Amino acid sequence: MKLSNLKYNLPEELIAEYPAEKRDQSKLMVLDRKTESIEKKIFADIVDYFKKGDCLVINETRVFPARLMATKDKTDAQVEIFLLRELEHGLWEVLVKPARKVRVGNRLTITKDVYCDVIDNTVSGGRVVRFFYEGNFFDIVEKIGKSPLPPYIKRESEDLDKDRYQTVYAKTRGAVAAPTAGLHFTPKILEKIKKKGVKIVPVLLHLGLGSFRQVMVEDLSRHKMDSEYFDITDKSVNEINNTIKSGGRVIAVGTSSVRVLESVVTTEGFVKPLKGWTDKFIYPPYDFKIVDLLITNFHLPCSTLIMLASAFAGRDFIFRAYQEAIDEKWRFFSYGDAMLII
Repeated sequence: MKLSNLKYNLPEELIAEYPAEKRDQSKLMVLDRKTESIEKKIFADIVDYFKKGDCLVINETRVFPARLMATKDKTDAQVEIFLLRELEHGLWEVLVKPARKVRVGNRLTITKDVYCDVIDNTVSGGRVVRFFYEGNFFDIVEKIGKSPLPPYIKRESEDLDKDRYQTVYAKTRGAVAAPTAGLHFTPKILEKIKKKGVKIVPVLLHLGLGSFRQVMVEDLSRHKMDSEYFDITDKSVNEINNTIKSGGRVIAVGTSSVRVLESVVTTEGFVKPLKGWTDKFIYPPYDFKIVDLLITNFHLPCSTLIMLASAFAGRDFIFRAYQEAIDEKWRFFSYGDAMLII
C-alpha cells in the first residue's frame, strides 16, 4: 500500500469545529465487511449491535491541558509551550511556537511561580525543558493550561472543550490528544451496553501528537510511529481472554485501543499483561489477531488512523463509505461523526 492510495479531497466546511450538541447524537455509519453494505444511524443506536458475551475495550487515558503560554526572558516575547511527554521528573519534551525564537539557555516564564529552562533540542524540532515549580505539576497544569485541540480545529480552545474533548470514562492523565472514537459514549449508553451482558474493559494508551504528524514516505513500510506509553492490566487481560475463549467478540473503541491489543498478542492468539512503550503501526495489509469490531471516527487523508481503518475494513470499502459521508455532508475528524465496522 502506498501513501498516495490514501488521499481524498475533503471540503473544509465538513471539518467539525465543535462537537455535536449531545455526545450520542452524532451520526453513525455502520460498515458490514461480509456484505459490504452500509447503514446510517445515530450513535445512540450502537447499543443494538452488541451481544451478550462481547467485551468493549476502551482507552481510559485522560487528556490534560497541555498548552501553556509563557514569556521569554529578556525580550518578553510570547511563546506557546506544548507539553508532549515527561522524560523524568520535571523534565519534558515540548514543542514551542514560534520555534525560531526559542534557543537552548532561554528561560520561559509561565507564572511567577512556574518557569522552565530550555536545555536541549530534539531531532523532531522540539525542545527539552526543565520545569521549576512547587506542588503537583499536573494539578498546576490543570489550572493554567489550555486544552490541546488538534491543529485542524482553527479556533481557540473554549471552556466547553475541557469537558467535550474528554471521554466520560477518562481516568489516567497523560494524553495530549483525545481517543476521539470514545467521545460519543455517554454514561447511559455504557449502562445499556452492560445490561446486555457486555463487559467493559479498560486499557491505557497516552496519545501523543503522532496522530496528527504527517507521513512523509510513499512506501508505508518505511514510516515509523512515535512511541506512546501503554498499559494493559492482568484484570483486563483475563476479561478479554475469557471473551475470546467463550466465543464472544472483542470490540475496540478507537485506533488507540486496537494498537494496545495488537501490541500484546501471544502466539496462541490471546493477549498478555504488559506496560511500556509501543510504536505499533498498522496499515494494509494486516492480519488482526484480537479485534473483531472497530468503533472509529472519520480520519484525515493519508493519516496513520485512516491506514488502520483501511487495514480493518479494506481500503476500497472505507473510501466508498467516506465518499458517501462527504456527499451527505457528514462531519469529519475529532469532533465529527462515528463509524462502526462489523
